[in-house]
Amino acid sequence: IVSGFIGDHGIALASIREGIEFETTIESDVAPIWDVIETALKVGGVHAAKDPTRGGLSMALNEMASKSGLSIWIREKDIPIREEVKAASEMLGLNPLEVTCEGVAVLVVDSSLAEEVLEAIRKTKHGAHASIIGEVKKEPARKVLLETVVGGRKLLEPPLGEPTPRVC
Repeated sequence: IVSGFIGDHGIALASIREGIEFETTIESDVAPIWDVIETALKVGGVHAAKDPTRGGLSMALNEMASKSGLSIWIREKDIPIREEVKAASEMLGLNPLEVTCEGVAVLVVDSSLAEEVLEAIRKTKHGAHASIIGEVKKEPARKVLLETVVGGRKLLEPPLGEPTPRVC
């Protein structure tokens, strides 16, 4: 489960640093995520939680897969990304899955409780746009696979080098 839109913070910072203005305002998603985490824990079934700050969603998922020895299969169509962030990422040459997020949580929960956790998170102040984006499997171990919007599959590698844009 991802608790909200990804990429907002990193794209907002990159546009300010580069002096780029868009027709629409892209604002940072900096926000406390404790309400989301606490709510998920109360429902139960939480196996792992991470913030996708440095390296974005891609790095967070790859770290979770690596540490657990399991694989994470995600669906591109279910990842909450604003259209403005997609367009700005493309213009800036960035992958929105690798862009810093500051007010988002990534949670791995029991599949039997995923819908209940999602429903509860969506009622919190910072979880209205939460989405179930995939599932955990045994194979291929320590890998993240992305099902693309056109139905293909590819490995989602962790970002190379410094996170872009660098935030600290």
